[in-house]
Amino acid sequence: MTARLATLSWFFPAHNEEANLDGLVSEALEVLPTLADTFEIIVVDDGSGDATGRMADELTAAHPGIVRAVHHPTNLGYGAALRSGFRAARHDHVAFTDGDRQFRVVDIGRLIDRMAADDRPDVVVGYRIKRADPLVRTLYARAYRLANRIFFGLKVRDVDCACKLFRRESLAGIAVDSGGAFFSAELLIKLHAAGRSIAEVGVPHHPRTAGSATGAKPSVVLRAVRDFWWLRLRMWVNAGRALGRGEPILGERSGDPGSS
Repeated sequence: MTARLATLSWFFPAHNEEANLDGLVSEALEVLPTLADTFEIIVVDDGSGDATGRMADELTAAHPGIVRAVHHPTNLGYGAALRSGFRAARHDHVAFTDGDRQFRVVDIGRLIDRMAADDRPDVVVGYRIKRADPLVRTLYARAYRLANRIFFGLKVRDVDCACKLFRRESLAGIAVDSGGAFFSAELLIKLHAAGRSIAEVGVPHHPRTAGSATGAKPSVVLRAVRDFWWLRLRMWVNAGRALGRGEPILGERSGDPGSS
C-alpha cells in the first residue's frame, strides 16, 4: 500500500456485536494510523440488545477524540445505521465496513490506492474476491446484482459489499430514502445518476466467527424488494423527483453530531 489520506472517517454499523466490537476497534486503532494522518472511528449501535452500546461508550471514553458512538434507541435497520454513520462523519474521506469482522480494516488501503490512481474516482467500491457466506446469501446477491443492472443500469459487481470509500465532496447533494438493505444500492444508483465516478477493487472476505447474520431474514429481504420497486416506479413517473427524494447523506462537519 503506497497511498495515504490526510483525513479519514471510518464507521461501522453494529447490532448485537458485543463479541466483535473490542477486537474490531483494536484492529482499527492499530491499522488506521498507517492509512491516514488524522482519523476517527464511529461505532453506530443500531438498537443492540446486548452489551454493544455500553462497550461502544467505554471505547469512546478510553479513546477520546478518536472513537465516537452513535446510538439508535431501537433497531432501525442496516440502511438507517449507515445513514447515521455518514451523517456523523467529519473528514474529507469516508469509509465503512460492517461490524462482523468479515472485512479487515487494512483492506481499506486497497480502496485508498485505487482512489489515488490517475483517474481519481469519486467512490471506490469493494467486491468480494471469494464470498464467505452461506449459499442462500450468495444466490440472493447474484439475483440482486442482476436486477440492479437491468432496472437501474448499475454496473457494480458487488452492490452490497460492506467495504466502500467515498470522497466527502462526492456525497454533497445526494439524498437516500431507504432505511433498509436497499440503502447501499440506492446510494450508488443516485451517485451514478449524478455523474459521480465509481471504481471497483477486489477485497478478501472472511467467515463470520462470532455473532449472527441478519441479512437473509425474510423481513430484511422483503423490505429491500419493496424499496427497490418504490424507487423504480417513482423513477418511471418522475426521475428527477425520485432521484432527489430522501434524507441528505451528509451531516454538519462542526460540533458533536450526537445520537440518532
